[in-house]
Amino acid sequence: MKVSWQIKRAVSRRMTPPRIFIFSFALLILLGAILLWLPLAAEKGRLSFLDALFSSASAVCVTGLAVIDIGRDLSFAGQIVTLFLFQIGGLGIITFSVVIFGLLGRGVSFRERELIQSAFLYAPRRDFVSVIRKVLKFTLIAEAVGTVILFIRFLFDFSPATAFYHAIYHAVSAFNNCGYSLFSDSLIRYQDDWIVNFTVMGLIILGGIGFMVQQEVILYYRGRLKRLSLHTKLVLLTTGGLIVAGALLFYLFEAHNALNGVSGPAAVLISLFQSVTPRTAGFNTVAIDRLTNDTILLMIILMFIGASPGSTGGGIKTTSFTLMVLMIWNRMRGRFNVSVFNRQIPREIMGRTIAIVFAAFLLIGIITSVMLFFGGNNALPPEALRHLFIEYIFETVSAFGTVGLSMGITPEMSNIQKVAIIVIMFAGRVGPLTLAFSWYAEGKNEIEYAEESIMVG
Repeated sequence: MKVSWQIKRAVSRRMTPPRIFIFSFALLILLGAILLWLPLAAEKGRLSFLDALFSSASAVCVTGLAVIDIGRDLSFAGQIVTLFLFQIGGLGIITFSVVIFGLLGRGVSFRERELIQSAFLYAPRRDFVSVIRKVLKFTLIAEAVGTVILFIRFLFDFSPATAFYHAIYHAVSAFNNCGYSLFSDSLIRYQDDWIVNFTVMGLIILGGIGFMVQQEVILYYRGRLKRLSLHTKLVLLTTGGLIVAGALLFYLFEAHNALNGVSGPAAVLISLFQSVTPRTAGFNTVAIDRLTNDTILLMIILMFIGASPGSTGGGIKTTSFTLMVLMIWNRMRGRFNVSVFNRQIPREIMGRTIAIVFAAFLLIGIITSVMLFFGGNNALPPEALRHLFIEYIFETVSAFGTVGLSMGITPEMSNIQKVAIIVIMFAGRVGPLTLAFSWYAEGKNEIEYAEESIMVG
C-alpha cells in the first residue's frame, strides 16, 4: 500500500496541468485515428493509418486541413467520428471530463481546476464549474440555432434527412472553428448565399471570441454586469477591426481577380467571409490557389493572429497581437509600460506575449524548412520553387493557426510532410508555450546573476 501510494504521488507530480492538457489531446487524436483507420470509417477499402492520424489530428485540433475528401472518402460512420472529434477537440476533453464527473457526483481536483481556469478564464474564479456548464449550454444553443437556419436553407437543395445532416455537421464545424465540410468545394457553391454565409460567419465569430467574452457580453446587455473587462474590450475591438480591415483589403486586392465580374453585393459578401474565415475557421467561398500574392500575404497574417484566448481557435491570439502593437506604440512614445483604457498591462503578461510570438515564428520557420527539404521538388525551375515556397508557408501557418485553408497541396504531401503538419497542428492547438511548460520541472529556484548590458536594435 505504501509503495502504491508513493507511485501515485510521483505520477501526480509529473503530470502537471500542461502535461495533462497535452496528454488528453494526444490520447484523443490516437483514439480518433484508430476509429478512422477501421474499414467501417471509409467509403471504400480503408484509409492508411497516416491519413487516419492526419484526419484525426486535424479534427481534434479543429484545423480542417484534409488529405482526403471528407464527404466522398469517409463513410457516414467516419464522418460522425470526425464530428465528435472536432466537437470535443474544440471545447477540450478536460471540459467534458469535468462535466461528466460532476454528473457522476465526483469532485474536481485542484489540478483539474487549475487546468480549466488557465484554458477558459483570464482571472481565477470560484464558480468556474458553473462557468463550464454555461459554456456547454451556450455552445449547444449556438450550434442548435445554426443547425436550424442551415437546415431550412438546405431543404431547397437536399432531402430533409440529408439537409439536417449537412446542417448539423457544418454548424458544429463552424462554431468550433474547424472548417471540415461535406462539400468537395467547401462553401464555394454558396458564395453568394447570404443565409449560409452569415450563419457560418456568425458561428465562427461566436466560437472564436472566447467563452468568457461571450458570457460577459450576455451579462452586460442583461444589465447584470456593470462594465466589460479589459480583456473583453480588447478582444471585441481587435476582432471587429481585423474583420473590417481584412474585408476592405481583400476587396481591394481581388477587385480585378477573384471578384472580377462578380456583382457588388456578392463581392462584398465574399470579401467579408474571407476576412472572417482565416481567423482559424477554414471554410472558403473562393479558390485559394487563384488569389493574388497580396491576398495570400493578408490571409497569412490573419491566420497567424488567429482567434481569441479561451476559444476554439488557434494562432497567437488577438490579444497577443494587440499587446504587441501597443508595446511598439508605447516604446515609440518613450514609455516603458504598456497601458490601455486607463489600465496598465502587467510586465509578466507582456513577457509571455513576446515569448508566444517568438515561439510561433520559430516553430513556423522550422516546419516550413522541413516542408521544403522533404518536398522532393528541387529539380523544378526557380520560379516554380518560389511559388512552392508560398504554398508551403501558407500551409504551415494555416496548420499553426488551426485554420484549414490550403492552396491545394495538402493531399499531395509526402509522409514526412504530413507528420510535420500534424506536429504543428498539435502545437498550434495546445499552444507552443504549453508544450514548453510541459517539460518544466516545478520547484526549481531561478538563480539571479549580476546584470550586464548589451547593444540591441
